[in-house]
Amino acid sequence: MANERPVLDQVNLVVSDMDASLAFYRRLGVDIPDREPKWDPHHRSANIGGGLDFDLDSAEMAKDWNEGSRGPACVVGFRLSSSEAVDVLYADLTGAGHRGQQPPYNAFWGSRYAVVEDPDGNPVGLMGPMDVSLRRDVQPPS
Repeated sequence: MANERPVLDQVNLVVSDMDASLAFYRRLGVDIPDREPKWDPHHRSANIGGGLDFDLDSAEMAKDWNEGSRGPACVVGFRLSSSEAVDVLYADLTGAGHRGQQPPYNAFWGSRYAVVEDPDGNPVGLMGPMDVSLRRDVQPPS
């Protein structure tokens, strides 16, 4: 399992001003639709295709999925084939001295998830496959 090659799957920007960031990326030409009013101030997903997710999250929302989040940042996310692979890779990286921001846990959206820092302190997400039995309803940050 430790030799599994993760697949680049997501770029997540943790933003300080959702409206300003939304206006910038829409002006740039990125298709970011309005989806659900209660979540729109905290989470937006772009329609970009190609199998890559591009999301904007408020700094408050980032704390819900990464306890070590320090505010605005770019989180590069990698997909792994199993929940166990998330745990193994996180242990391998932190065991090699890389700082963990979020230990592996079953995230509210239904995936095993963890965050480690690269050598420059950039957050790197590790996500297992979606398991609907792990999903739970949460409220947006207040």
